[in-house]
Amino acid sequence: MPAGGRPTVRSRRLGSALRRYRQAAKLDQPQAAEVIAAHQTRVSRIETGHVIARPIEIRAMLKAYGVDEPEVREKLESLAKQSNRRGWWLEHAAHLRPDYLDHIALEDDASYIREWQPVLVPGLLQIPAYTETNIAADPNYVSPELVADLLKVRKARQAKIEEGGATYSAILWEGVITHPLVSTEVHRDQLSAILEVGKRKNVTVQVLPFSAGALAALTSAFSTFSFDAEPTVEAVALENLRGTSILEGPEDLTAYANAFDLLRSAALAPDASARLIRRILRTTKEDTS
Repeated sequence: MPAGGRPTVRSRRLGSALRRYRQAAKLDQPQAAEVIAAHQTRVSRIETGHVIARPIEIRAMLKAYGVDEPEVREKLESLAKQSNRRGWWLEHAAHLRPDYLDHIALEDDASYIREWQPVLVPGLLQIPAYTETNIAADPNYVSPELVADLLKVRKARQAKIEEGGATYSAILWEGVITHPLVSTEVHRDQLSAILEVGKRKNVTVQVLPFSAGALAALTSAFSTFSFDAEPTVEAVALENLRGTSILEGPEDLTAYANAFDLLRSAALAPDASARLIRRILRTTKEDTS
């Protein structure tokens, strides 16, 4: 059973994959239960991530579902082994929402991370001063100790990108860089930081221009995650008033993968986006000189 009694991101991913393969084979849960000589309840709890399937169960299920690829079996067995692995972020669990912990776990496992942000600079690109300003704007009081902890978490999240551990693509609406929600000084430093990070081989930053019109209102901020060598979207994180919602249903994954592709097609190319950011940066410096 996952530690803490609640499904982990990895146990949910394992369960979702097994459910998809079962459904593709047109078998129901009672039939799957017969395959592993267990009650239907165990299959249900495996598929919801509340119980972690044993390697022998994974192999038996995949065989019954007609899935013969060794790489699929290896991937799912690895997920099972890692489902209770303690990530660095759990050191901060007492101060972080469970949904935020899930988001971090997805980032930590991901090989591809794609993000759309129509309002704020994405967290993986934020400098500490920008983060602090936004935390201060929260109507709920955040103690200085917690702010320091949140900054440590943000820095640790960014290490994944800095170390080349994932391919990261971010699309920002033009308003994010032209109509800052922070001071001019912080905004300048933030734009400079975006330009520097954008030079990394594993990072692509694009700006969706105002000229794209209503496309900017296509959806609120979201992130998509892929976990293999191919950039197939396997999880989506949505930001909302109450935190972050994780989507893993096939139709949801397809919808957000298509949405990102649509936004990327309408956005300025990375070089043109960098030129625009540099131009805005020069303007802010001229305005204060």
